[in-house]
Amino acid sequence: MADDAVPIIGATGALGFGLALRLARAGTSVVIGSRALVRAQEAADRVRAAVPGADVEGLENADAAGRGPIVLLCVPFRAQSENLTNLKAALQPGQILVDATVPLAAAVSGKATRLLGVPQGSAAQQAAEMVPDGVEVVSALHTVSASTLGDLDHELDEDVLVAGDSVEAKRRVAELIARIPGLRPVNAGRLEAARLIEGLTPLLIGINIRNKTHAGVRITGLPDELW
Repeated sequence: MADDAVPIIGATGALGFGLALRLARAGTSVVIGSRALVRAQEAADRVRAAVPGADVEGLENADAAGRGPIVLLCVPFRAQSENLTNLKAALQPGQILVDATVPLAAAVSGKATRLLGVPQGSAAQQAAEMVPDGVEVVSALHTVSASTLGDLDHELDEDVLVAGDSVEAKRRVAELIARIPGLRPVNAGRLEAARLIEGLTPLLIGINIRNKTHAGVRITGLPDELW
């Protein structure tokens, strides 16, 4: 596995698995993380079946997290705190954690079209409080449909809002996102903007339910060169 592999924590779920498929098809080495090794390996096998020749490996979360400089966290909000607690010894200074968590009310048996209040302001800011010193948190990938990601026949054409306090960390995450054809990363400002970005997810869920589709986000009027 290459040193620049992308670990995806929670890649046995729909969003993480869809990202694993798309990144693998783009030629990126992927490490699928799960709490259960068997599930991670099964998901890796599914990626290889969908993307012949894919460079993919399945590991337990803690082992997966150390395999690349940019770690994607794609777990439900109810599992975010537990996962970050378990990853404290695995994450190292210099790594970037991309938090795709959304505090949907569904985490407490509420509606997926409603957002929970988070004391820190957002799930991403909660993550920033929990990661070890020296690990930079970037918020991204909240508005891309897991269903469309997982359907390799579906051509993507949407923007991904990226927020974080480190310009360099955001740039590196943007470069990773841009490997997936049809996704355009857009700098959305500091990490505090994650509160607004995460709120787009329940909004889109409601729109998609009413229109029976998988709509994304597109920001108009931007220059050709964003980064």
